[in-house]
Amino acid sequence: MINVKDAKQLIDENCCSQKVKMVTLLEANGSILAQPVHAVMDTPPFDQSAMDGYAFSYENWDKKSHLKVIGEIQTGNYSTENVLANEAVRIFTGAPIPPGTDTVVMQEKISRNENEIQILDTFLIKGANVRPQGSQTKKGELALQEGQLLSPVAISFLAGIGISKVKVFSKPTVSIIVTGKELVKSDDTITDGKIFESNSIGLIAALQQLDINPVSVEVVDDVEAEIEKAISNQLTSDILILTGGVSVGDYDLVPASLEQCGVQKIFHKIKQKPGKPFYFGRFNQTLVFALPGNPAAVMSCFYEYVAQAIGHFTKKEYFKKRAFPLAEDFNKKAGLTYFLKGKMGEKAVTVLNNQESYKLNSFAVADCLVEFDEEGENFKKGDLVNVRMIL
Repeated sequence: MINVKDAKQLIDENCCSQKVKMVTLLEANGSILAQPVHAVMDTPPFDQSAMDGYAFSYENWDKKSHLKVIGEIQTGNYSTENVLANEAVRIFTGAPIPPGTDTVVMQEKISRNENEIQILDTFLIKGANVRPQGSQTKKGELALQEGQLLSPVAISFLAGIGISKVKVFSKPTVSIIVTGKELVKSDDTITDGKIFESNSIGLIAALQQLDINPVSVEVVDDVEAEIEKAISNQLTSDILILTGGVSVGDYDLVPASLEQCGVQKIFHKIKQKPGKPFYFGRFNQTLVFALPGNPAAVMSCFYEYVAQAIGHFTKKEYFKKRAFPLAEDFNKKAGLTYFLKGKMGEKAVTVLNNQESYKLNSFAVADCLVEFDEEGENFKKGDLVNVRMIL
């Protein structure tokens, strides 16, 4: 068996280079930008009014005379008529500033009598209420750097500067194979010796947390030929996840089946609880994770290891860790790293009951995994522990 640190390092070392694809802005939502984006135009593309008001030449205004209103520019229109001294144009927010003007006075700060206005704003300065051309971004300058998370606001920003497609780090394709003769679907009738299959549902939901939908989900019997066929069919995915059949029983056929299909074993078994029989391998560029069949072990291994690998593809960090104090003492034997279901409080994290790997009732209400290191034994209330947030 290897320790948790070495297992994570081996996964990092075997993750392949990221894939990049060109997508529309809406398709890019939540992705990481794979190359810098440069502005293709000035934004705003013209000097623009920031207010509903009146545009005029501040330099040619004597601060006493009334200004004659010679026209109106609605947002979306443009005027080439030159505005002379002591003239003004009614203008609306977002409309282009007409030639001969450099300042906009707010409509609330004037007095109007028919076609003449008197400016009442004694604090008005030259250039007030005007958005200069290129004041947000200038043509050719860097708009967003590679590695930027494309949030809804970032996407809106790119759309506003004329960008319609970007290159992003693409999500991996993921396949799931669940093994077990005892498994039946939740909408089937359960009979003696059978249990409802939940691992695929849990994994699909966890992948959907990462905005990934698996390309294939298959449940197979504990029959070597069936397992090998399922594996062979899914080795074109970037990531293949199997559950069950990885321990040392007579019907734990997954490791041998993987070897038969040409998968190179990187490691098998980790000094951890739950999920000690965890298997990791590689077939060309495909990463293979074979997880123990117990549901809590499946989900713990996903959050700790599979999500780490997915992050290599997408350049994102999922289910972040933080140090947090323990709410109460906890004791364990040295030799294994524990990943236990926990609940965050305002000031401390509580380790929940029902930690056995076949039980999901505590996991169902947990919001984190609490890590207790391999050599540690006696952890005291208030001790800082690593906590991985899973919600």
